[in-house]
Amino acid sequence: MNYSEAVQEIQTIVPDLQNQLQEKNNPYAAIRILTDHIKKMIRQNDRNLIRTSLTKMGTIYSQGDAALRNAIEHTFIYSLDNCTAFCTEEYRKLIFSCMTKDLQKSYTAQIYQHGI
Repeated sequence: MNYSEAVQEIQTIVPDLQNQLQEKNNPYAAIRILTDHIKKMIRQNDRNLIRTSLTKMGTIYSQGDAALRNAIEHTFIYSLDNCTAFCTEEYRKLIFSCMTKDLQKSYTAQIYQHGI
């Protein structure tokens, strides 16, 4: 999956982001926009959209090209602790359970690598 395909995938779940996504033309901007959307859904406790959005992020991560994977690792994964810091333990577990195994592995690798 390349950048254009990822943008189409994102627009299928969140049509409201279409204008923002079309203004930008790079993988990092697209992933940042989706990450900001996920953060908003977490704050609003919109569990259905969180699940859908995290599943889509996982699909983009597993099927995306190197640029998309790097964007997810450096934008979404990097900010995950920050956007779940004030969640209850139960809500945080729910959020992480919505992530694909690939995203969970990337998150775990980043957390353990950070201290090295």
